Amino acid sequence: MSVVGGPTFVAWAARRVASNDISNMSVVDKALPEMLPLIDVHWYQFPPLDPMWHCIQGFVIATLACLCISGNGMVIYIFSTTKSLRTPSNLLVINLAFSDFCMMFTMAPPMVINCYFQTWMFGPFICNIYAMCGSLFGCVSIWTMTVIALDRYNVIVKGLSAKPLTFKGALFQIFLCWSSSLFWTVAPVVGWSRYVPEGNLTACGTDYLASDWVTHSYLILYTVFCYFLPLGVIVYAYWYIVQAVAAHERSMREQAKKMNVATLRSGDQANTSVECKLAKVAMITITLWFIAWTPYLVVNVVGMYKLFNLNPLATIWSSLFAKANAVYNPIVYAISHPKYKQALYKKFPSLSCGTKGDTDAASVASGATNVDADAKSANA
Repeated sequence: MSVVGGPTFVAWAARRVASNDISNMSVVDKALPEMLPLIDVHWYQFPPLDPMWHCIQGFVIATLACLCISGNGMVIYIFSTTKSLRTPSNLLVINLAFSDFCMMFTMAPPMVINCYFQTWMFGPFICNIYAMCGSLFGCVSIWTMTVIALDRYNVIVKGLSAKPLTFKGALFQIFLCWSSSLFWTVAPVVGWSRYVPEGNLTACGTDYLASDWVTHSYLILYTVFCYFLPLGVIVYAYWYIVQAVAAHERSMREQAKKMNVATLRSGDQANTSVECKLAKVAMITITLWFIAWTPYLVVNVVGMYKLFNLNPLATIWSSLFAKANAVYNPIVYAISHPKYKQALYKKFPSLSCGTKGDTDAASVASGATNVDADAKSANA
């Protein structure tokens, strides 16, 4: 790996200064010599990006990093230290926050430095490590949200007939998330595809411009198992969650009319409303994830099949959209999770701004059993 100020860097800088005709320069002319074998010939046709774009990218990623690290750090701390939040289901929430935290903690600092120098400054080895971290933590977040959706499907749709999630079960699911993600992360390092600099040369990712079948097979299977499969599972789970909640609400209203009362619920009404709200929040979270990762998927597909002339500027925004996903989850949970808000205001009173948290609410999946019990009692 070359370092700033070393002989390789001096030679690289001299080469740039010696170029008198900047109109003939390409974005690749800013690359360190040892990075050239990793850069596809496609990028040689584009002139260097306007420094303004690098400034914008550096500022945005630095801002996202501050929000992500502080937000997810708070989620990990509060969920881990608050006794009422230490449930098997919330272990999945902690794992999601941890993977999001690690993604931005490992990826933002190098990108900010590279934006300053307007090219990748850390050599091929760190390029591999950087891309591995992005792939690993991104996949873990995706599959953790998938497991959370399945847990809520199990509790809300199956109700009392569902097998409760235990701590061992939650830890096993977390292990599967990490092990499966690690498989897809290591594959390019051992020869199934490879990691290369993105078009703007400030980040590294999968080689979606290569035309060989080995690379294409990896990208196709990676897309299926780390994008379409989890998305399909999530859509399936929340489709039936919404149906179950709607059917329950409908039966409760019909029974209340027969009994000539306003509602059949008593003390568990708050739990029921929170459970419905959390289902909606989860759907919002998944929608935000879809918005975050779809641009990167589009860039990969366009690069693989040469659908149009992909430019370095597109790789900037697809990369930023993907990394922004790590910021959404703590914001969503801070707004919607009543017990989380209670603990947050208790540990950080200055954040309450004079607003008190909800006094009684269920945790992420704790109220669903009561929903099912209500439905059974209403139909009795």
